[in-house]
Amino acid sequence: MKIAIIGCGTIANSAHIPSYMNNPEAEIVYFCDILLHKAEACVAKYGCGKAVLDYKEVLADPEIEAVSICTPNREHSKIAIDALHAGKHVLCEKPAARTYAEALEMQKAQHETGKVLNIGVVNRFNSAVNKVRELIQRGDLGEVYHVYVSFRSHRSIPGLGGAFTTKAISGGGVLIDWGVHYLDIVMYCTGDPTPKTVTCNAYSKLGVDMPNYVYEGMWAEDTKDVNGTYDVDDMVSGFVRTSGPSISFNGAWAQNIGIGESYIDFIGTKAGIRLTYGGDFTVFTTSCGSLCSFKPKYKDEPHFQKEIDRFIECIHTGEKLPSHIDTVAVTAKMMQAMYDSSELGREIVLD
Repeated sequence: MKIAIIGCGTIANSAHIPSYMNNPEAEIVYFCDILLHKAEACVAKYGCGKAVLDYKEVLADPEIEAVSICTPNREHSKIAIDALHAGKHVLCEKPAARTYAEALEMQKAQHETGKVLNIGVVNRFNSAVNKVRELIQRGDLGEVYHVYVSFRSHRSIPGLGGAFTTKAISGGGVLIDWGVHYLDIVMYCTGDPTPKTVTCNAYSKLGVDMPNYVYEGMWAEDTKDVNGTYDVDDMVSGFVRTSGPSISFNGAWAQNIGIGESYIDFIGTKAGIRLTYGGDFTVFTTSCGSLCSFKPKYKDEPHFQKEIDRFIECIHTGEKLPSHIDTVAVTAKMMQAMYDSSELGREIVLD
């Protein structure tokens, strides 16, 4: 299967490209980036493909069957829609788009063309996440009535002043960048319940004085520009009612608390689970009149590799994966309501 990589930045190099290279059914034919030197660097590093500037050159090649979109969020919907209408299957990095409206346009294009459109909610292919989901679906936790989510870091604003902190490019800050993964895990593990009401506060506080921002570490520091733009959220807090459990969350790229938290608590009537993001999980329950806890052991498979492998497989089989745009659009709707709630200062009732 002939593949094109559109956007040759960090996520492409750390996840998509190596995973395609490890799949014997895939052949990367193009590396595309608006900064040609990044595409050329990929050609040199991986020893394959052609470097191009314009993604439309990729879409015009009838031999290309599928593309991975690894660009900044602003480009996701346009490139995905163009690719689908050009007859290509698409794996688009998360979030699906900057706004729910853009995600709906992507969904519409997928329905019109019938081509695959999967979104990079890679945790749906994570071994620990799938074990948690299995325990919940099997009833081991009883009724899961509430889920608490914490994705808080001390001072970790990525690419300060660049694309990550420019709303017109990214669509938002910590909620759309980190929160999308955590909220998607909650939705997936609890059976993708329907969001009913949303209330949220989003704060833009610690990064606004960019020249004086003090930090421990910075993802994508090569894109930092203290003379650039900072108009996104660096902290969020909120509450969601769904057709299943309620959800409460606190998230921060940056906070004046030097203790990071990165976990999800699934609280049930028979048992509870604390899932460490990117790690293992602990089950808390009772037995023989005693309190007890345990950490399951299981085979851990690389989730990015599994995501890519399943993407290629579903193109052959027509299987609708859990990362399909139809599923991910629900989370996009919920996150849009969070931003709307913060802007309007009131609870949002969803249809």
